[in-house]
Amino acid sequence: MNYTDINAKIVDGWVKNGWEWGKPISHEVFEKARNGEWGVYLTPTKTVPHEWFGEMHGKKILGLASGGGQQIPVFTALGADCTVLDYSTEQLKREEEVGKREGYTPKCVRADMTKPLPFEDGTFDLIFNPVSNCYVEELEPIWKECARVLKPGGVLLVGFDNGFNYLFDEDETVIKYTLPYNPLKDEALYREAMDLDFGVQFSHTLDEEIGGQLRAGFILTDLYEDTNGGGFLHEHGVPCFVATRCVKK
Repeated sequence: MNYTDINAKIVDGWVKNGWEWGKPISHEVFEKARNGEWGVYLTPTKTVPHEWFGEMHGKKILGLASGGGQQIPVFTALGADCTVLDYSTEQLKREEEVGKREGYTPKCVRADMTKPLPFEDGTFDLIFNPVSNCYVEELEPIWKECARVLKPGGVLLVGFDNGFNYLFDEDETVIKYTLPYNPLKDEALYREAMDLDFGVQFSHTLDEEIGGQLRAGFILTDLYEDTNGGGFLHEHGVPCFVATRCVKK
Protein backbone atom coordinates (compact mmCIF):
# COMPACT_ATOMS: atom_id res chain seq x y z
CA MET A 1 0.00 0.00 0.00
CA ASN A 2 1.47 3.37 -1.00
CA TYR A 3 1.24 6.46 1.17
CA THR A 4 -1.74 8.00 -0.69
CA ASP A 5 -3.76 4.81 -0.08
CA ILE A 6 -2.82 4.99 3.60
CA ASN A 7 -3.91 8.62 3.77
CA ALA A 8 -7.24 7.88 2.07
CA LYS A 9 -8.04 5.23 4.67
CA ILE A 10 -7.00 7.49 7.53
CA VAL A 11 -9.16 10.36 6.24
CA ASP A 12 -12.07 7.90 5.92
CA GLY A 13 -11.66 7.17 9.62
CA TRP A 14 -11.48 10.84 10.53
CA VAL A 15 -14.71 11.53 8.63
CA LYS A 16 -16.52 8.65 10.34
CA ASN A 17 -15.40 10.10 13.69
CA GLY A 18 -16.78 13.56 12.98
CA TRP A 19 -13.84 15.37 11.37
CA GLU A 20 -14.60 19.08 10.95
CA TRP A 21 -13.82 19.06 7.22
CA GLY A 22 -16.07 16.06 6.60
CA LYS A 23 -19.30 17.53 7.97
CA PRO A 24 -21.70 18.43 5.12
CA ILE A 25 -23.44 21.79 5.01
CA SER A 26 -27.03 21.96 6.22
CA HIS A 27 -30.11 22.48 4.07
CA GLU A 28 -30.32 26.02 5.47
CA VAL A 29 -26.79 26.83 4.27
CA PHE A 30 -27.61 25.37 0.85
CA GLU A 31 -30.75 27.51 0.57
CA LYS A 32 -28.87 30.64 1.62
CA ALA A 33 -26.35 29.96 -1.15
CA ARG A 34 -29.18 29.69 -3.66
CA ASN A 35 -30.25 33.14 -2.54
CA GLY A 36 -26.75 34.58 -2.93
CA GLU A 37 -25.60 34.40 0.71
CA TRP A 38 -22.55 32.16 0.89
CA GLY A 39 -18.95 31.65 1.94
CA VAL A 40 -16.41 28.86 1.49
CA TYR A 41 -12.98 28.13 2.92
CA LEU A 42 -9.60 27.35 1.39
CA THR A 43 -7.95 27.68 4.82
CA PRO A 44 -9.25 27.21 8.39
CA THR A 45 -10.92 30.53 9.29
CA LYS A 46 -11.14 33.05 6.43
CA THR A 47 -13.78 32.86 3.73
CA VAL A 48 -12.57 33.24 0.17
CA PRO A 49 -13.39 36.66 -1.35
CA HIS A 50 -16.30 36.42 -3.78
CA GLU A 51 -14.34 38.41 -6.35
CA TRP A 52 -11.87 35.53 -6.59
CA PHE A 53 -14.61 33.50 -8.30
CA GLY A 54 -16.42 35.91 -10.61
CA GLU A 55 -19.78 34.88 -12.06
CA MET A 56 -20.61 31.37 -10.89
CA HIS A 57 -23.68 30.44 -12.94
CA GLY A 58 -22.71 27.94 -15.63
CA LYS A 59 -19.03 27.91 -14.64
CA LYS A 60 -17.35 24.49 -14.90
CA ILE A 61 -15.64 23.89 -11.56
CA LEU A 62 -13.37 21.10 -10.36
CA GLY A 63 -13.22 20.59 -6.61
CA LEU A 64 -9.75 19.06 -6.28
CA ALA A 65 -9.44 16.98 -3.09
CA SER A 66 -12.54 18.92 -2.09
CA GLY A 67 -14.97 16.24 -0.91
CA GLY A 68 -16.91 16.47 2.34
CA GLY A 69 -20.11 18.16 1.21
CA GLN A 70 -19.01 21.68 2.11
CA GLN A 71 -17.81 23.72 -0.89
CA ILE A 72 -19.11 21.88 -3.95
CA PRO A 73 -22.77 21.96 -2.81
CA VAL A 74 -22.46 25.73 -2.38
CA PHE A 75 -21.09 26.12 -5.91
CA THR A 76 -23.88 23.88 -7.19
CA ALA A 77 -26.48 26.02 -5.43
CA LEU A 78 -24.98 29.04 -7.19
CA GLY A 79 -25.57 27.41 -10.57
CA ALA A 80 -22.08 26.11 -11.34
CA ASP A 81 -21.43 22.84 -13.18
CA CYS A 82 -19.35 20.98 -10.60
CA THR A 83 -17.15 17.90 -10.45
CA VAL A 84 -15.50 16.80 -7.22
CA LEU A 85 -12.38 14.63 -7.13
CA ASP A 86 -11.25 13.04 -3.88
CA TYR A 87 -9.40 9.88 -2.84
CA SER A 88 -11.45 9.43 0.34
CA THR A 89 -14.55 7.31 -0.18
CA GLU A 90 -16.17 8.78 2.92
CA GLN A 91 -15.62 12.35 1.73
CA LEU A 92 -17.34 11.53 -1.56
CA LYS A 93 -20.21 9.90 0.34
CA ARG A 94 -20.82 13.24 2.05
CA GLU A 95 -21.15 14.88 -1.37
CA GLU A 96 -23.71 12.25 -2.35
CA GLU A 97 -25.64 12.76 0.89
CA VAL A 98 -26.05 16.48 0.20
CA GLY A 99 -26.99 15.84 -3.42
CA LYS A 100 -29.66 13.31 -2.46
CA ARG A 101 -31.07 15.71 0.15
CA GLU A 102 -31.12 18.70 -2.19
CA GLY A 103 -32.29 16.90 -5.32
CA TYR A 104 -29.24 16.80 -7.55
CA THR A 105 -26.70 14.15 -8.52
CA PRO A 106 -23.13 15.24 -7.79
CA LYS A 107 -20.39 14.28 -10.24
CA CYS A 108 -17.99 12.44 -7.94
CA VAL A 109 -14.67 11.03 -9.08
CA ARG A 110 -12.58 8.88 -6.77
CA ALA A 111 -8.98 9.40 -7.85
CA ASP A 112 -5.50 10.05 -6.49
CA MET A 113 -4.46 13.61 -7.33
CA THR A 114 -0.81 12.54 -7.52
CA LYS A 115 -1.73 10.72 -10.75
CA PRO A 116 -2.74 12.31 -14.08
CA LEU A 117 -6.21 13.83 -13.66
CA PRO A 118 -8.92 11.87 -15.53
CA PHE A 119 -10.13 14.86 -17.57
CA GLU A 120 -9.55 16.25 -21.03
CA ASP A 121 -7.36 19.29 -21.66
CA GLY A 122 -9.11 22.61 -21.05
CA THR A 123 -12.16 21.14 -19.32
CA PHE A 124 -12.65 23.54 -16.42
CA ASP A 125 -13.04 27.27 -15.78
CA LEU A 126 -11.96 27.05 -12.15
CA ILE A 127 -10.22 24.62 -9.79
CA PHE A 128 -10.91 24.86 -6.05
CA ASN A 129 -8.26 23.08 -3.96
CA PRO A 130 -8.60 23.60 -0.17
CA VAL A 131 -5.80 22.52 2.17
CA SER A 132 -4.89 19.01 1.07
CA ASN A 133 -1.51 18.99 -0.63
CA CYS A 134 0.12 18.48 2.78
CA TYR A 135 -0.79 14.81 2.12
CA VAL A 136 1.25 14.78 -1.10
CA GLU A 137 5.03 14.55 -1.41
CA GLU A 138 5.59 16.08 -4.85
CA LEU A 139 3.58 19.14 -5.95
CA GLU A 140 5.00 19.98 -9.39
CA PRO A 141 3.01 17.25 -11.22
CA ILE A 142 -0.21 18.49 -9.61
CA TRP A 143 0.30 22.08 -10.75
CA LYS A 144 1.07 20.88 -14.29
CA GLU A 145 -2.10 18.80 -14.35
CA CYS A 146 -4.15 21.72 -13.04
CA ALA A 147 -2.78 23.87 -15.85
CA ARG A 148 -3.60 21.17 -18.39
CA VAL A 149 -7.25 20.68 -17.42
CA LEU A 150 -7.99 24.41 -17.04
CA LYS A 151 -9.09 26.53 -19.97
CA PRO A 152 -6.88 29.49 -20.97
CA GLY A 153 -7.66 32.22 -18.45
CA GLY A 154 -8.94 29.61 -16.00
CA VAL A 155 -8.56 30.23 -12.27
CA LEU A 156 -6.74 28.07 -9.72
CA LEU A 157 -7.63 28.64 -6.05
CA VAL A 158 -5.42 26.83 -3.53
CA GLY A 159 -5.13 26.71 0.26
CA PHE A 160 -1.97 25.28 1.83
CA ASP A 161 0.09 24.98 5.01
CA ASN A 162 3.26 27.10 5.01
CA GLY A 163 5.20 24.50 7.01
CA PHE A 164 5.26 26.16 10.44
CA ASN A 165 2.92 23.57 11.96
CA TYR A 166 5.37 20.79 11.19
CA LEU A 167 8.05 22.26 13.45
CA PHE A 168 6.14 21.93 16.71
CA ASP A 169 4.99 19.29 19.18
CA GLU A 170 1.28 18.62 19.65
CA ASP A 171 0.94 21.52 22.12
CA GLU A 172 2.57 23.88 19.60
CA THR A 173 4.90 25.20 22.32
CA VAL A 174 8.13 23.31 21.65
CA ILE A 175 10.04 23.06 18.37
CA LYS A 176 10.40 19.29 18.02
CA TYR A 177 11.04 18.63 14.33
CA THR A 178 13.16 19.95 11.49
CA LEU A 179 12.03 20.94 8.01
CA PRO A 180 11.33 19.54 5.56
CA TYR A 181 8.96 17.22 7.40
CA ASN A 182 8.83 13.98 5.40
CA PRO A 183 7.96 10.67 7.12
CA LEU A 184 8.89 8.74 3.97
CA LYS A 185 12.51 9.66 4.58
CA ASP A 186 12.58 9.05 8.35
CA GLU A 187 11.45 5.67 9.69
CA ALA A 188 11.00 6.89 13.26
CA LEU A 189 8.94 9.85 12.06
CA TYR A 190 6.80 7.51 9.99
CA ARG A 191 6.12 5.21 12.94
CA GLU A 192 5.21 8.18 15.13
CA ALA A 193 2.81 9.54 12.49
CA MET A 194 1.09 6.15 12.23
CA ASP A 195 0.84 5.78 16.02
CA LEU A 196 -0.76 9.23 16.28
CA ASP A 197 -3.18 8.54 13.39
CA PHE A 198 -1.64 11.59 11.73
CA GLY A 199 -1.36 10.16 8.25
CA VAL A 200 1.63 10.64 5.99
CA GLN A 201 1.95 14.41 5.80
CA PHE A 202 4.61 16.66 4.28
CA SER A 203 5.78 20.23 4.81
CA HIS A 204 6.19 22.30 1.65
CA THR A 205 8.02 25.53 0.93
CA LEU A 206 6.63 28.63 -0.78
CA ASP A 207 8.92 27.73 -3.67
CA GLU A 208 7.10 24.41 -4.04
CA GLU A 209 3.68 25.99 -3.55
CA ILE A 210 3.67 29.41 -5.24
CA GLY A 211 6.84 28.97 -7.27
CA GLY A 212 5.54 25.66 -8.57
CA GLN A 213 2.30 27.25 -9.73
CA LEU A 214 4.22 30.00 -11.54
CA ARG A 215 6.50 27.48 -13.25
CA ALA A 216 3.44 25.52 -14.39
CA GLY A 217 2.24 28.57 -16.32
CA PHE A 218 0.08 30.43 -13.82
CA ILE A 219 0.04 34.13 -12.93
CA LEU A 220 -0.42 34.96 -9.24
CA THR A 221 -3.15 37.59 -8.85
CA ASP A 222 -3.81 37.61 -5.09
CA LEU A 223 -3.15 35.82 -1.80
CA TYR A 224 -3.92 36.00 1.92
CA GLU A 225 -2.66 34.32 5.10
CA ASP A 226 -4.62 32.53 7.82
CA THR A 227 -4.07 30.95 11.25
CA ASN A 228 -4.88 27.48 12.57
CA GLY A 229 -8.12 28.75 14.07
CA GLY A 230 -7.15 27.53 17.54
CA GLY A 231 -4.17 26.54 19.67
CA PHE A 232 -0.99 28.24 20.84
CA LEU A 233 0.16 29.52 17.44
CA HIS A 234 -3.28 30.90 16.64
CA GLU A 235 -3.41 32.67 20.01
CA HIS A 236 -0.12 34.36 19.13
CA GLY A 237 -1.31 35.40 15.69
CA VAL A 238 1.08 33.16 13.78
CA PRO A 239 -0.11 32.64 10.18
CA CYS A 240 0.28 28.97 9.27
CA PHE A 241 -1.74 28.88 6.06
CA VAL A 242 -1.80 30.71 2.74
CA ALA A 243 -4.50 30.94 0.07
CA THR A 244 -3.56 31.87 -3.50
CA ARG A 245 -5.46 32.90 -6.59
CA CYS A 246 -3.70 32.20 -9.88
CA VAL A 247 -4.78 32.47 -13.50
CA LYS A 248 -3.63 30.22 -16.34
CA LYS A 249 -1.74 32.17 -18.99
